[in-house]
Amino acid sequence: MKIYRETDRLILRELLPTDIDGMFELDSDPEVHRYLGNSPVKDKKEISAIIDFIRKQYIDYGIGRWAIVDKETHDFIGWAGLKYITDETNGHKNYYDLGYRLITRYWRKGLATEAAIASLDYGFNELDLKEIFAIADCRNQCSNNILRKIGFTSDTVFELDTVLHNWYHIDRTAFRPSSL
Repeated sequence: MKIYRETDRLILRELLPTDIDGMFELDSDPEVHRYLGNSPVKDKKEISAIIDFIRKQYIDYGIGRWAIVDKETHDFIGWAGLKYITDETNGHKNYYDLGYRLITRYWRKGLATEAAIASLDYGFNELDLKEIFAIADCRNQCSNNILRKIGFTSDTVFELDTVLHNWYHIDRTAFRPSSL
């Protein structure tokens, strides 16, 4: 098992097939999917396919979303990290996207922010990326607040699957984790 980053409260590690129960709790919750434009999963077979897809991204692109684990309890909290996007989105193609998704009982504790900062640090300092992008449904105030707090700026609102989204970016010169 590869650990990519640790923070005060979190371990960010590769997503494993054994994370199926935690991933199912996360992705079967309609509240988690409120701003995601897709439907909650119905069975663990779907989760298994998602985990396989993410693990293939590790091989194909050297990066993919990571499991977030509580450092103290070792409980699965959700996922975060970078994903290499090859499909065109808002006129961009072949870019790195920051994302995060947490089980609802872990919301509003600063954990998504903590995981996002660690993910950016990895992208800029390990992968030597020049910029990283993110997308958030315009109605998702919490996610938009996190992205702005950690230094992203949004210069575009675009439509994705008939829903308005903010298009965010941050470059390595704007990333200042010590000030957060």
